[in-house]
Order: sequence, then structure tokens, then C-alpha cells
Amino acid sequence: MAAEALKEGDKAPAFSLAGAGGETISLAGLKGKAVVLYFYPKDDTSGCTQEAIEFNALRKDFAAAGAQIVGVSPDPVKAHDKFRAKHGLDFPLASDESKAMLEAYGVWVEKSMYGRKYMGVERTTYLIDKTGRIARIWRKVKVPGHAAEALAAVKAL
Repeated sequence: MAAEALKEGDKAPAFSLAGAGGETISLAGLKGKAVVLYFYPKDDTSGCTQEAIEFNALRKDFAAAGAQIVGVSPDPVKAHDKFRAKHGLDFPLASDESKAMLEAYGVWVEKSMYGRKYMGVERTTYLIDKTGRIARIWRKVKVPGHAAEALAAVKAL
């Protein structure tokens, strides 16, 4: 767990992760663009699928506003490849099986379902500006309408 929670204005933690389609996704590689970094629990579950489809539907608007969408979960790259193909997703999905990046961003947390405690990803989105600073953080994201809200924040940068 991150020693101190990240805040708006902080420098975003650097990362380099394996991505779907064999690519490497790194913060350094996205320098000069705003980055919408969204963390989600699991490929092909209802909420995560809806969120990915909403971001995908707006991807051209994000690109026009100078932003790159990147989805991150602890699923392996093979799962990301299937998920992208099944839903026609046209933006990078990064795999953090080690959970080091999830921890650096403070989204690998203890959760509880039906009284059982377990570790998992808290649905969170970070908007990182072109200089690598965190411009906005959405924690415990509610999926419907979130991609549009993130797009509005990108346009306001």
C-alpha cells in the first residue's frame, strides 16, 4: 500500500507495463499527452465491460482533446487481448499482475463482499496532465456517465 495517498497536483508515479497486443505501456512513452488512467477490477465483468465500452465510444473525442485512455487491471495480457477483441476496444489495456503499479496508485485495497474480506482493485480514474502531474482523481467510480465526465475534465485542462 502506498505510504501516502496520491493527491491532485502530485507527480504521477512512473510505470511500464505489458499491454494487450504485445505493446509496452509506460508513462514516459505518453509524455506530452494528457492520460486518462482508469483502473478496473476484471476483464469481461459487467461493470468493467460497460466502463470500457463507454471510454471506447468517446476515444476519438479524447484523442481530439489531446488525451490517451489507458485501462489497467491485474488480469494477464491474454485476458486483455480477448477482452479487446470481443468488445472492439481500440485503446491500450495494461496488465499489472505484480500489482506494484496498482499499489503505487493506491487502488489495490481491502474490499469486502458478503462479509468476506479480500484484496482487489478499487475502481478509480486518474487524469494526468501533459507534464506528468495528477490533475484529477475519481475514487470509487460509478460507471454510468463516468467516461463523459472524464472527457469534460480533459477538455477543461
